[in-house]
Amino acid sequence: MNFPTLKHPFLSMLLCCLFSLFFISESNAGQIWIGTANVNITPDQPVAISGQFATRVATEVEAPVTATALALETRNADQVEDQALIISCDLVGISAGVQDQLRSRLKSQLPDLDINKLFLNATHTHTAPVTTEGVYAIPAEGVIQPKEYVEFLLTRLAEAATTAWKNRQEGGVSWGMGHAVIAYNRRTLYADGNSRMYGPTNSANFRGIEGYEDHGIEVLFFWDKQNKLIATAVNVACPAQEVESGRAVNADFWHEVRLQLRKQYGDQLQLSGWIGAAGDQSPHLRFRKAAENRMREGRKLTRMQEIARRIILAINEAHAVAKNDIHKDVVFKHTVQTINLPARLVTKVEYLETKAIVADLRKQAEAGQDTMRKRKWYEGVIKRYEEQTPDLTYPVELHAIRLGDIAICNNPFELFTMYGIQMKARSKALQTFVIQLACKTGGYVPTRRAAEGGGYSAIVQSNLVGPEGGQTLVEETVKAINRLWDEPTP
Repeated sequence: MNFPTLKHPFLSMLLCCLFSLFFISESNAGQIWIGTANVNITPDQPVAISGQFATRVATEVEAPVTATALALETRNADQVEDQALIISCDLVGISAGVQDQLRSRLKSQLPDLDINKLFLNATHTHTAPVTTEGVYAIPAEGVIQPKEYVEFLLTRLAEAATTAWKNRQEGGVSWGMGHAVIAYNRRTLYADGNSRMYGPTNSANFRGIEGYEDHGIEVLFFWDKQNKLIATAVNVACPAQEVESGRAVNADFWHEVRLQLRKQYGDQLQLSGWIGAAGDQSPHLRFRKAAENRMREGRKLTRMQEIARRIILAINEAHAVAKNDIHKDVVFKHTVQTINLPARLVTKVEYLETKAIVADLRKQAEAGQDTMRKRKWYEGVIKRYEEQTPDLTYPVELHAIRLGDIAICNNPFELFTMYGIQMKARSKALQTFVIQLACKTGGYVPTRRAAEGGGYSAIVQSNLVGPEGGQTLVEETVKAINRLWDEPTP
């Protein structure tokens, strides 16, 4: 291309810069290819289920737990621009080593996939199989053991990943958002300054709900070449734990959402449930319970159906706009890095208090009580104190993705909502999807106010990373996202 001759050298230089920027930005865009798959990860025999301190063995299935793989790739002619393979699992968390084992299995099966751009995330249902050995007192006979279940899980996840990756086809993507009251802040603040998870709100010393609530529903829609909806990823800042104390396998509210969405949009639709920053949120009602239940009963809905109804209304709100704005050529960038967050150190006072608690729990166990899960929880604090150093850090695998106008980022924690709000507010993206409990499971990360208030989720037993690490995570995540929007240097 020949530029017109300009008398002013500055204008000539400016035109060259703009030309360069145009072609740099265009080179980052490409035709999007999409593949999806869903597999059942429910075992066909009794299994211990995770999420509570007591051992629970499920002998029935109320709603199967599944895993949904979403494969994304952009191509410019025959050149691959970037890739991602995200697998959403109906599990309480991603146990250490599971993601690495899956990557090892898939490396030879999917040679054209950059295996580091695969990651797992959990919906945090408290009624899914245990995936870690030695945490619960599980009967040795008649129950699938965690090691056996993980082997079964990996086989199914590899199947989902392979199917989604090999079936990817040209398509389109669009994005939108709606609003739905699904999550409620679950930390109650009292007159003495202390906080308590699920503390009563009808007592005289009740002073308020501790933190912010995020009712935004971020939605991605994926379409085939004929603009038929084939998949959606829904980001809800609420863990799937409405039936958390149950004794049957249950995918919680995501199962009902899947059923209702497929009834509306077709059986071909695959749904990825992405839990946003929600360490201090849950679907449990905190006050006005009688009024809420009266309205739900008047609609003749179960609590699970009511939650699904609200989510689907928000999805439909987003769909009404997004269906008219489908992008087939999009900018797609996916970066992966390891960041090190300052760990929450155990104080000597906390160490001595914990040792006393463990001694008492051991006495209870000798008396026949099931204290194994709680004892292991406290024993972890003792081990941390005895091994920690002042400069101890916690490594996090951070993914940052740009897909058109939206950003996706991840973290391994039950991250308190305010950190997610910071990320969304400071991101350069039009919408930002924050996926917690991804890659592995790293415990709660409370705000400073929550740590001062104490209580489960904000005490040292609950936190490998504290408020300082939480803020570092925000800063590093915002940097990683915004770099994807930084203008290239001509």
